[in-house]
Amino acid sequence: MKPKKITMNAANDQNEFKKLFDSFRKEKNKAEEKMSFLDYLEIVQNNNDLGDLAHKRMYKAITKDGVSHLDTDKDVRLRRIFGAHTKLKSYKFFEDEFFGIEKVLQKIVRYFHSASLKGEESRQVLFLVGPVGAGKSSLIEKLKSGLEKLSPFYFLEGSPMNTNPLCAIPPELRPEMESRLGVEIEGELDPVTQFKLDNELKGDFTKFNVIKRDFSIRKRHGVGMVPPVDPNNQDTSVLIGSEDISKLDRYSEDDPRVLTLNGAFNVGNRGLVEFIEVFKNEIEYLHVMLTATQEKRIPAPGKHGMIYFDGVILAHSNEAEWNRFKADHTNEAILDRIVKIEVPYVLEISEEIKIYQKIINKSDFNAHIAPHSLEIASMFAILTRLKPTNKCDLLTKLKLYNGDEVTENGQSKRINVLELKEEHEDEGMSGISTRFIMKALDNALSDTETNTIHPIAVLDALQTKLKEEPLAGDVKSHYMDILKDILYKEYLKMLEIDITKAFVHAYDEQAESLFQNYLDHVEAYVLKRKVQGQNNDEMEPDLKFLGSIEQQIGIAGTAADGFRQDVMSYVTHILRRNGALHYTSYEPLKEAIEKKLMASVKDITRIILKAKTRDEGQMKKYNAMVEQMITMGYNEESVEAVLSFASNNLWKD
Repeated sequence: MKPKKITMNAANDQNEFKKLFDSFRKEKNKAEEKMSFLDYLEIVQNNNDLGDLAHKRMYKAITKDGVSHLDTDKDVRLRRIFGAHTKLKSYKFFEDEFFGIEKVLQKIVRYFHSASLKGEESRQVLFLVGPVGAGKSSLIEKLKSGLEKLSPFYFLEGSPMNTNPLCAIPPELRPEMESRLGVEIEGELDPVTQFKLDNELKGDFTKFNVIKRDFSIRKRHGVGMVPPVDPNNQDTSVLIGSEDISKLDRYSEDDPRVLTLNGAFNVGNRGLVEFIEVFKNEIEYLHVMLTATQEKRIPAPGKHGMIYFDGVILAHSNEAEWNRFKADHTNEAILDRIVKIEVPYVLEISEEIKIYQKIINKSDFNAHIAPHSLEIASMFAILTRLKPTNKCDLLTKLKLYNGDEVTENGQSKRINVLELKEEHEDEGMSGISTRFIMKALDNALSDTETNTIHPIAVLDALQTKLKEEPLAGDVKSHYMDILKDILYKEYLKMLEIDITKAFVHAYDEQAESLFQNYLDHVEAYVLKRKVQGQNNDEMEPDLKFLGSIEQQIGIAGTAADGFRQDVMSYVTHILRRNGALHYTSYEPLKEAIEKKLMASVKDITRIILKAKTRDEGQMKKYNAMVEQMITMGYNEESVEAVLSFASNNLWKD
């Protein structure tokens, strides 16, 4: 959304602008300040974090906002998705931007935690691999922005490597200083700074000035980036800087004053270095990365030996390039220095919806989005990512992956979600991307003349976009079947429920009344008791009423006894744990009650919707239904569109 324009009197404009700019300059100067070496040591005594190495600093940036635990023992939905007794954590750092990738985030944080303790990961590259649009780049951008928001870092004035001031302390003094300061000192001076110490400061390291500075992606302060380089023109200066040949007539080749240390590893020291599409580069180009990880050293240009490097190395690539690189056995040395984390597409509907909501909220679109619009788009995306299984159809699998309870013939599906996921380890690594869906939604939003989108418009936009997509024939045919068959039928079910809820006055109250009435009679039936009436009179359980509910989901005859026993067992289970009972509590019974309510109004809604002209009574009911649908989240335009769709497509029998 565009920011509101602040209006000022013309006479005061210049003064107001000057105040604003002066305040900005003052804050900028405060962010980067100079101090003596001894003043810096005093700051370190009061803040031991300044002695942190890069991985520990990054770990603190992630965890400082807070960590919570996902309780799979208490949350039934989470237990279905992740299994019981699963120790999953949620990090505030990632909370509002990343959805449905809890395990990926946990692996990333685990890497930084281990590396912060100087484990083997501290000498390895964090490599993210996954399909296009899965969020690899976004994750790395988030880590880089986390550095920017962290407290400033300090370095020796004039150091092109952002060298830690503590590295100026000679090795002989370090044990004593570590004890006094409460920090560990690791590393050494870069050649340029060492030359300054030896020649300008005459070996007196206390004469160094120390600069306080913020991490900055834009200014390349502690953040280096390596884009893919043309194989025919690979120049390692992008990584490690170069020699200034204009100075070679004044200084010898081994004089540090000829060095221009402005490569990604130079500026990323103390922070991080990102390799974009890392395996597009030739193997020789990656040898610098190898020494930086394992030896914590990078080569200096020319004849200047090795330079100490303390930084996080992040890399990302798509799966095809990773597989090609991995297949070459000559790359084993680098493969052994990589911590690979797969970033698949999201496979939970509820989380996929949040992604689109986040993107749309950041845009300037101000359209009305009718109920189920983003849900339908998310379902399509996830259905294309799922692999087929013999245990259930794709739609059932989608619902199980979302933690929903799925029923069939009055019984909950007894399918273990974790076992489903184990069938295909690469599930989520292919399919329709988030970007594809957003382009389709953007088209639907741009094309609307009423500033409204609804599920029918989304289905049309997805179909149009799919026809334009350069996909293999069988793949495109499969995706089109998902749209025209699976999603079309599923949306009709959603729409029928919405229309029923709008048509049945006080839908929730009536559903709850049916539920409680059913429980009273089923309890009496199972326990062989009588039902207590409103006037304290007793009556036999109403088997006809029970049957009218159960037949909605195909329960009849001898199967009814088993179903009623299951209902009572479930109710007892909930009450024993002090849980609340609602008509939605037990999925098979919820489905039966909803179908009962639908059946009760199906004929009249069909007549009203399909009527060319409506009499006064019908028009009154129709208007009431429209009004109720608006309270459910529709607007007038979307109600008209979906009811028109319903009149042509629902109840074709």
